[in-house]
Amino acid sequence: MLARKGLLPDGFLLTRLAEDQTPNRSRCRSQRARFITKSGSCNVAHKNIREQGRFLQDVFTTMVDLKWHYSLLIFTSAFLCSWMLFAMIWWLLAFAHGDLEPRDPHADLGPVPCVTAIHSFTSAFLFSIEVQVTIGFGGRMVTEECPLAITVLIVQNILGLIINAVMLGCVFMKTAQANRRAETLIFSRSAVIAPRNGRPTFMFRVGDLRKSMIISATVQLQVIRRTVTAEGEVIPVCQLDIQVENPLRSNGIFLVSPLIISHTMERGSPLYELSPHTLSTEDLEIIVILEGVVETTGITMQARTSYTPEEILWGRRFVSVMTEEDGRYCVNYSKFGNTVPVRMSSLSAKELDQTRGVQDGEPANLQGWGLVRAGRGGFRRGGRACDGGSAPRPWYDQSEQPEKEVEQKGKKKKVQLEVIGRQEEEEEAGGD
Repeated sequence: MLARKGLLPDGFLLTRLAEDQTPNRSRCRSQRARFITKSGSCNVAHKNIREQGRFLQDVFTTMVDLKWHYSLLIFTSAFLCSWMLFAMIWWLLAFAHGDLEPRDPHADLGPVPCVTAIHSFTSAFLFSIEVQVTIGFGGRMVTEECPLAITVLIVQNILGLIINAVMLGCVFMKTAQANRRAETLIFSRSAVIAPRNGRPTFMFRVGDLRKSMIISATVQLQVIRRTVTAEGEVIPVCQLDIQVENPLRSNGIFLVSPLIISHTMERGSPLYELSPHTLSTEDLEIIVILEGVVETTGITMQARTSYTPEEILWGRRFVSVMTEEDGRYCVNYSKFGNTVPVRMSSLSAKELDQTRGVQDGEPANLQGWGLVRAGRGGFRRGGRACDGGSAPRPWYDQSEQPEKEVEQKGKKKKVQLEVIGRQEEEEEAGGD
């Protein structure tokens, strides 16, 4: 609706906005079921729950989780049942005390009733409503003639306060739920994979439509995929964490403007072997969880969305939405989800590392100089790169020590530098 009115562009998605109820059926059949919908709700159905009584042990949470029409039906039924119950009690008290018997209207004095002006069940029902909601029209009241009536009056007032407190608490919690604040947190409908600093990077965009901040906002990424263990066990739901790129080495973000959250697809990443050829056949789902504290209410909120392989674009990046006008920054939300193509290899991050000569278990950037042993137990800088493009060995690798040719009694002999150092020390000691 907001997109139709022009208030929100089509390039992004409200995290709680309902999805289109009439999708293409042929396309839905080809797509597998997802755990988290684009609106952020969990797409999991719980069936055959035998211990239904556990929900009644936490009545308040159960009431808050119910839909609005069920909650209103329960509240209305609770009030009507309590009014009817105490109306019956007041009518029985009046009947037992003889207040319902016809009296002579011309008689000046008569027996004092327990409750004045109660002549039928209808009048008892009206008195029950007046007592519980404290209306007090003044036509009916309890007298000191019946102590039992005073006790019933106290019990009904206490029960009415309890029902009102539970109703108000449920209404407040339902209206102030954390997912209400997530309505104005938006994610890009599609994620992209593009090179950043020479490495393939998974990226998506997140923004906040409100001016009030999200305090201590954090972003978590998880990959849900089907895996098979070495023993042959099939794990249908395997959750793997994805590290979010942040110079502060944490998942915290300052969501003052739309941000592009990125993850470098390097060794150790669940997306390390992902390529445009395997992306279409990959059975995975990337879940995004944004948590924080609402600045105005102090309530912890959470917004969720997910990306399937069909929603991940290879070789594209997001366009800029920030401009500087009249000394302040402006955000153009009409370009929030727009992307542009970029030149990118069709190889996965693992294949790119293999083409660059980075093997498993070896550091990506090797230094060309290290420390090698010299004479007299010391160290010196040296060790040029080995022939054939192999990496130089560091000083602590003593598998093959550097050798040096020396002449000993007219013969050439190859000895190690350590041996030279020891020989020089022995000669000095013998000369002394």
